Order: sequence, then structure tokens, then C-alpha cells
Amino acid sequence: MQANLQAMTNANNITSIDARALDIMLRAGSGWVLYLLIGLSLAAGAVALERLWFFLQERRPKAALGRALAALRRGGPAEALVQLVGARSMEAAVARVCLTHATDGPAAVEELKAGAIERERARYERRLAFLGTLGNNAPFVGLFGTVLGIIRAFHDLAGSSLSGTQAVMSGIASALVATGIGLLVALPAVATFNAFTRHVERATSAAEVLAHEILAVIKTAPAALDGGGDRSAG
Repeated sequence: MQANLQAMTNANNITSIDARALDIMLRAGSGWVLYLLIGLSLAAGAVALERLWFFLQERRPKAALGRALAALRRGGPAEALVQLVGARSMEAAVARVCLTHATDGPAAVEELKAGAIERERARYERRLAFLGTLGNNAPFVGLFGTVLGIIRAFHDLAGSSLSGTQAVMSGIASALVATGIGLLVALPAVATFNAFTRHVERATSAAEVLAHEILAVIKTAPAALDGGGDRSAG
């Protein structure tokens, strides 16, 4: 008998929790999900524009990098650094680190190069995680809004007459809009995230290649590190 009473009490508690959860969902509705998705889409657009402007400013200065490599072979790191003044890009930043510490030896330059690339990569990837997260999860946010709308529609259907069925179906159709909005928010975010990620990968690879070229000069032509000291002595 006591076990039956306990089971009935547990069932009543579960029913009470379900009723409260249903009441919360009915009160919340799905409208706020649409506003949330619109806000997230605006934030994603702002991040995309900011990153686009950043990458435009960080365009690869091909001419300056070429002159710097030629100056390194001809006159040493000091002359090469002059060619990189004002240059903005991951390659230029890594090259400056390598050239500044060229006299410390190839092993030190290797370590400093790795640290500079990781630091620049983090700078390039700033805020991209938001785009990736939004692209992966916006459809689920929209689906949650659809679920809330369908719950509301079926609740209205349970308490309506047959004449109110059309209005309930209209409510279900409106609820499905949230899923559509979620997809519309996710697709541009994913496309932008993938495009920017590929750009970061290309910049990282280019910086690695340039650093290896500088290291090759340091290892094979150590006399150049004197800044042409041998020539002046002669």
C-alpha cells in the first residue's frame, strides 16, 4: 500500500513538472526565437564585415617581401628590415621576427618563427569561432522555435472546435518559419567561416614558406648577417 502511494506521489510530481514546463513554453511562444535569430544574424554580419576589412588591410605585400629577400642576400638583415617598414601581413610580421633575431642563430630563429606564426594565426582567427558556432547551431535554435510554435498550435487545437482547425494549421505554418530563418542565418555564416578559414590557412602556409627562405639564407650565407661587413673591410 505504501509503495502504491509513493508511486502515485511520484506520478503526480512528474505531472506537475510537465504542466509547469508546458505553461512556460506556452507563455514563451516562438516569437522571441525569431528576434534572437535576427540579432545573431546582425552580429554575424558585423563580424564578417570586420574580418573582411581586416584581411583587406593585411593583404600580402609581394613587392616589399621580394625586395626584403633580395636585400637580405645582398646587404643583411638590417637592410632587409628597412624594406618591410609599414608592411602589414602575417608574412611581413613573421619575416620581421626572423630578421630581427637573425644573428641569434638558426635554432633560435626556428623557435621564434613558430611563436610568431602562432601569434599571428590567433590574430587572424579572432572572432571566427563565433561564425562557426553560429553556423553549426542556428538551425537548432530555429528548430527549437518551431517546436515551441507546434506545442502552442496543438494546445490550441485540443481546446478548439473543428472550425478552429484552420487557424491552428496556420499557427503550425508560422512556427515552421523559425526553422527556415535558422537555416538562412546558418548558411551565410558557414560559408563566410569556411572562406575566412581557408584564407588564414593560405596566409599561414605563405608565412612558413617565407620563414624557411629566410632561414635558408641564414644557414647558407652567414656572412650576410654582418650587413656586408666583409665588403666594407675589403
